[in-house]
Amino acid sequence: LTAPSIQVLELTHAKKAEMQQSRGAGEKSFQNLIVGNPTMPSLTLKIGEPPEQLSPLPGAQEEAIEIGKLFNTQPLIGSQAKEATIKSQISQANIIHFATHGLLDYGELQGKYRAGVPGALAFTPDAKEDGLLTSDEILDLKLNASLVVLSACDTGRGQLTGDGVVGLSRAFITAGTPSIVVSLWAVPDAPTSDLMKEFYQQMRTNPNKAQALRQAMLTIMKTRPHPKDWAAFTFIGEAF
Repeated sequence: LTAPSIQVLELTHAKKAEMQQSRGAGEKSFQNLIVGNPTMPSLTLKIGEPPEQLSPLPGAQEEAIEIGKLFNTQPLIGSQAKEATIKSQISQANIIHFATHGLLDYGELQGKYRAGVPGALAFTPDAKEDGLLTSDEILDLKLNASLVVLSACDTGRGQLTGDGVVGLSRAFITAGTPSIVVSLWAVPDAPTSDLMKEFYQQMRTNPNKAQALRQAMLTIMKTRPHPKDWAAFTFIGEAF
């Protein structure tokens, strides 16, 4: 359990208190938003190269289906996982779980780098949206989620600044969530699916989300001992 800076620690404390106050007043009812293996967009990651479609993630699809069963929630899979649909549902979500591609450096090359915050998550494109939910776009959202899990590559990385790491994790915290799980490197598909399913199983009996993530790692490492398969994820913000 970490906070990348004192300012972020203060912010997550404030977000948690605000959320508890609004929910105690019964202002809104919330659902869960679970997404896995969208129909991937195509993009150019290097100058001069043609756009290529991002590879599918079958493990992420299985992950979303199993997590959906735990929460009695219908996950958004494949063509259902449109970026526009995500944006329309995200402010009403309590737990947000995105099992897709994370793009650490997306933004600058494509001319979408307004706030100096890199990163994007891949979803299904349509006529209105390109299928890439950028950090800039996340900063414009109003979230009410008690937990966001970015089950994708490099989602905890970003630009190193005097105020910590600035990227997808900071964008989601600024947008309103007090708790987020992110990855520190390119994670393998199938082991990540196993880890995430175990994480939510642990959360059913332990309300401390950081302890639940730790216990999930201890469980998964018994069958997948190499750290690359279980150690990438870290918890930022409020554990309860």
